Amino acid sequence: MEKPSSGVRGAIEANTLAILDASEATKHTRDADDDRIAFLEAVRAASLLPENKSPPTFKMCEAIFKILRFGNSLELITTSCQLLNELDLEFPRVYMTDASESSMPHELVVLQEAWSPFVLGTDISDSERATAYDLTGGLIDPPGFHLLLQGLAEVSDFENFQAPDTKVLSNMLLFHYLVSVLEGDFVPRNQMYTESMIWSFVRESLLNTILCSRKMNYKGLMKDCVTTLCGLGQYLAEYDNAVPYSGTSMVKEHEAIDTALATAFLHFGRITCAATLKLMVMVMELDSSKKNADMLGHTTRADGVRTPLAEIIQDELTYDKNILSPFLQAFKDSKWKLEIIVQFFWKYISKPSVRTRRSNVPAEDATFSGVLKCISNSSSAKSITKKIGAHAIHLLLAHGFQAFLFLSTKQMGEGLPDSKEQLAGGSVVETCKNLISVFNCLRKLDKQLEISSCAKEAIFVAATILSRRS
Repeated sequence: MEKPSSGVRGAIEANTLAILDASEATKHTRDADDDRIAFLEAVRAASLLPENKSPPTFKMCEAIFKILRFGNSLELITTSCQLLNELDLEFPRVYMTDASESSMPHELVVLQEAWSPFVLGTDISDSERATAYDLTGGLIDPPGFHLLLQGLAEVSDFENFQAPDTKVLSNMLLFHYLVSVLEGDFVPRNQMYTESMIWSFVRESLLNTILCSRKMNYKGLMKDCVTTLCGLGQYLAEYDNAVPYSGTSMVKEHEAIDTALATAFLHFGRITCAATLKLMVMVMELDSSKKNADMLGHTTRADGVRTPLAEIIQDELTYDKNILSPFLQAFKDSKWKLEIIVQFFWKYISKPSVRTRRSNVPAEDATFSGVLKCISNSSSAKSITKKIGAHAIHLLLAHGFQAFLFLSTKQMGEGLPDSKEQLAGGSVVETCKNLISVFNCLRKLDKQLEISSCAKEAIFVAATILSRRS
């Protein structure tokens, strides 16, 4: 399909923007909102219908984004967010060329002139940065992104829950959209880095640029991710299970809340949880790629030093044991959940000094099965129980085993080497035996030990697998 000329695109821009009266930019009357809906439908018709499909101009995208940020009705914010997502799918800013039909390797295509909701760079003046949160600016800078997540973290406070309003829902969708933009930019870049080992692909990503910004409180951002994920996850779990998670029930508090807002909050809450998890996973993938690039000598001092997110999560779980269960319930990425659990255990397991300064062999078996082997030792089990408590051990083992089984099943379903290989953290049979051995060891240490329900389920599954494979 032939792309429209700049003159045609200019005419489309003028016709669609004419629907929005500049004088109505700060008004929220019914007529003004009707004009905004008409504008969104006009952009959809001009850019997404099969017979047209003309990429929207910068001003058109900016106008849609402002409606998402400052709209005061569910219809406005949901319609604008959906349109932005559809436009991003149809006209991606970053993508990899398809090499399946040719012998040429993949290439990364970056449309530098494409509109972005983020304003980045050190050449931005304070006056320009100040417009990020008013009606004439609209774009998000790194501190603005953190401020947005801080607001969501406060809303997600399970113990101090307050009735949601349209602005909260708008911020939830805004955050979801921004994470979607980061994903669309980061995933192809990280894939290209995996294939080419050229670190600049990832270094220049929006995600890395935001996290490396001198005005970004990186650790604060990541801690707010944990708070948001745990708070919303705990809130949604109570509704899904219809059982109070704690002494205070949220169900009664919703009786005085507008039904439409309450229903939307549950839906948007799930979207926000998914977006928060997606952001955290991307950061950990970025940490992994950066660690690999650093080992290969591809990074420079300009890349800076940043604490890996997995370590920040471990610290948060250590300092606040109350969020351990909500976090493990809400963090649904099996690969990184298993990695976090394994690292968490090794943080508290006493490790013998078996390495020399010249040795490249790791001091521990950094797999889930390796952790189980170590804990099945009575002295190690006693030591780690004293440090983190039996309840925490039960939760970590149960969720770790669940993640391990998911990855092993996925591995076999993809036709990869069978479960005897060490891909998901050890062989299935060996891991099941070690899991049962750990709980037998814990029982010997404390004959009055009460096994939690999640641990009982894990033991039952492990015993069933062993019985079927014997």
